[in-house]
Amino acid sequence: MYFIDKSSQTPIYKQLYQELQKDILQNYKPNQKLPSIRKLATIYNISKNSVAKAYSQLEIEGFIQSKPKSGYFVSKIDYKEFKSTTKTERPKLEEYKYDFFPAHLENATFPYKIWKRVYNKVINENTNFGFYPNGQGEFELREQIALYLNKHRATKADAQNIVITHGFIDSLNLIAKLTKPKLKHFATELPGYHIAHKCFSEFGFYISFINVKSDGIDLQQLKNSQANIVYITPSHQYPLGVTMPISNRLQLIEHINKIDGLILEDDYDSEMRYNTQPIPSLQGLNKERVAYLGTFAKALSPAIRVGFILLPNWLLKVYKNHYDSHFCHVSIDTQKTLAAFIKEGHLEQHIRRLRNLNRKKHNLMLECLKCLNHYEILAKDGGLSIIITPSKPFDWQKLKRLCKDQKLKIYLMQERSGSKQEALRVGFGGLNLNDIPKAIEAIGRVWNECFI
Repeated sequence: MYFIDKSSQTPIYKQLYQELQKDILQNYKPNQKLPSIRKLATIYNISKNSVAKAYSQLEIEGFIQSKPKSGYFVSKIDYKEFKSTTKTERPKLEEYKYDFFPAHLENATFPYKIWKRVYNKVINENTNFGFYPNGQGEFELREQIALYLNKHRATKADAQNIVITHGFIDSLNLIAKLTKPKLKHFATELPGYHIAHKCFSEFGFYISFINVKSDGIDLQQLKNSQANIVYITPSHQYPLGVTMPISNRLQLIEHINKIDGLILEDDYDSEMRYNTQPIPSLQGLNKERVAYLGTFAKALSPAIRVGFILLPNWLLKVYKNHYDSHFCHVSIDTQKTLAAFIKEGHLEQHIRRLRNLNRKKHNLMLECLKCLNHYEILAKDGGLSIIITPSKPFDWQKLKRLCKDQKLKIYLMQERSGSKQEALRVGFGGLNLNDIPKAIEAIGRVWNECFI
């Protein structure tokens, strides 16, 4: 018996088609005859045309076949392949009391009301959803990003040189594609962000790991490596938090200029500085030897998946010659909303509020960490986490085991940075301010049990 709801907005023929398909897959055998069009129309009090359309769709898809003057028969297919023997269930996510992810933002910090209001204003009948958008990204968004970067990051940005991407990895993939014919030896910081070297390795680049000192990447080691493209985080090194001084920046630019190479400047959390002013960008010192990478993951939301690259002119020419190799994957409504959000001053206001809140979280966490025994701080004063390491012999496996038992989600430094030194990255961005004392108290009890 088939269920046909005549009050439903779904056409009757489509309902019958779905019921017949299910019945064929579950109950019918190959070559078995189906009821005639007239019979089904009479049983369910529907038009013969609806039945005929349902049978026609099933025949097109190969489930049934018609035989002249004989009727419709089930096709010779092994329908066992279509029968599900197990019930698909939504995977259960493990729940934690506290998640110390070092790059989360607290959900309540997103400016929902303002974002909705801006969205409703810019997305209307004048928005053209019938055309493909600009592959480099909407010009109005690129223009606003350029204005913002020049004002707050001291860049030398032009909207024409900006490419909108679907986040940081998309940016790296694009640069790897564009530079591969000319540059083949990639260098990255050690410890550093593990995604960068993995991306360029997949494109066939030779990889060198350059140690990080107290003043940033080791310039002499970089020169000795003969790498001609280098990825760095000069304003707030990931994960150690050190800043490259102006003298080293100028030396790095001079070296890259001599070898006709390229610097990839990742300015991943420049807005989140708590005790000093943001460090001006490296790109502002030389726009032809630096490709500047940024996202809105820490300043607004990691979920909107918007990144951008500020390309040197010579690399922009390569991009335009390979235009089909990249098309902006960010939806037009997100781009237009973000452009208006920046233009109307909401981004600056939001960053000020977010910075003030995260400063309070950062300072509170520093105070609460004093309940831990025998630890040293490796990085603080910026970003969304504080990095600590034990000052006495320590059992890291025990820490992971006890934290799992206590429903505490932790993140260690070695697994994402390649560091020889292990450390705990204690993220505060995703935690509520009032929860931080209880969260640190919980992890402190576990920490203090793990000394050897």
